Amino acid sequence: MGVTSIRLNAEVEAPLEELAKKLDRSKNYIINQAVKDYIERQLMGEARWLDTQVALASLKAGHAVSGEKVAAWLESWGSGAEGEPPQ
Repeated sequence: MGVTSIRLNAEVEAPLEELAKKLDRSKNYIINQAVKDYIERQLMGEARWLDTQVALASLKAGHAVSGEKVAAWLESWGSGAEGEPPQ
């Protein structure tokens, strides 16, 4: 396990100390969880951005389904005669 030193602003330190006491956890544990969650969110954001780039390229290549076709398909849901997804 690596060791990294950080400086916390007073506006972060006090609530962190209170939260650590409330949860009966160390500040180290809470900071590690926060950093882990932050990294996961950043990675998900990057993945969404890559998906967006692929989708935009597909649209630019002319691969799109009209809103009317999608709406008609959605309206068929639960009707007993659900249509196939539009292509």
